[in-house]
Amino acid sequence: MKVAILGTRGVPANYGGFETFAEELGRRLVERGHEATVYGRRGFVDPALRSHRGMRLVVLPSVRTKHLETVSNTFLAAVHAAFAGYDAVLLCNAANAVFIPVLRWTGTPVAINVDGLERKRRKWGAAGRAWYRLGEALAARLPDALVTDARVIERYYRRYYSRSSAMIPYGGDLEAPATTEALDRLGLSPDGYVLYVSRFEPENNPDRVLEAWRRVDGSRPLVMVGGAPYAPELVRRLAELADDRVLLPGPIYGAGYRELLFNCRLYVHATEVGGTHPALVEAMGAGRPVLYYDTPENREVASGAGVGFSFSGARALETVLDEVLDDEPKLAALGRAGRARVDERYRWSAVAEAYEGVLRSIC
Repeated sequence: MKVAILGTRGVPANYGGFETFAEELGRRLVERGHEATVYGRRGFVDPALRSHRGMRLVVLPSVRTKHLETVSNTFLAAVHAAFAGYDAVLLCNAANAVFIPVLRWTGTPVAINVDGLERKRRKWGAAGRAWYRLGEALAARLPDALVTDARVIERYYRRYYSRSSAMIPYGGDLEAPATTEALDRLGLSPDGYVLYVSRFEPENNPDRVLEAWRRVDGSRPLVMVGGAPYAPELVRRLAELADDRVLLPGPIYGAGYRELLFNCRLYVHATEVGGTHPALVEAMGAGRPVLYYDTPENREVASGAGVGFSFSGARALETVLDEVLDDEPKLAALGRAGRARVDERYRWSAVAEAYEGVLRSIC
């Protein structure tokens, strides 16, 4: 097949979950004999870069504002892709569902991965939430195939829109790192730090994680990997809250990210919006013990292979950290359970095979 992936910032992955998804899926489609093109955005992908890991790249501009960046770039990508003769297009993000008619106008089959219920993110005002609500409705009606990444999201679309979907999660079996350059640069030792990885956005709760950490005794550092292009006030708040046990190295990708992930003592996952979060399944796949903010989506992924927490009450994050941080048998058991769960449910080879089937079915 000749397929295209639209709606992400592009590859090489250097932003978030959708970009990792595009890279991991795209390269595997190429390995399986297909021609894969990934559309990206200037400012995130070098316009001079024409290919990456066998994938063809198309880099287009966007309006660099919080509300217009995604939709402006995806509109241009949809127009370009509509006339490129693809056998199928995989569109990412329910916010981009409004552009499905552009692709269908030339008879291009479209599948859409809607992600989670993005309208619930606290960064969106009334206009942003209304756009995502419209995107949900269009995603339920317009594409040739609808893909959800968690059972919770699958049930939501079936219940509220009477639309069945293919439930295909993300993969979590990343390749183990061969170096320790990132650890050496940050002055970290294996098993000697707690890790948090996410974009610094309100619904990912980096400030609440940091506040909880301040109430935990000990000398181990908390390493908070991420950034916030549209939340400078939150970044400033984190810098103000951080003490000498907190490292804020900014976003780290590729081998450096894998080094930090595979060598942490414990991984803290605090997102409250979304479906299957890549960083959570990747931490489990790396055999790291995980603590997860107890939402239905996170519980679906990590139940039995992690420990749930809240930000108040008897299961407050600081209480759970005190319980498990020095419990060697508990940490070892959690790490084994997480890796086994990923081996069973969240392997990239199975993810690629499932997407290949969806794309074939709509060609």
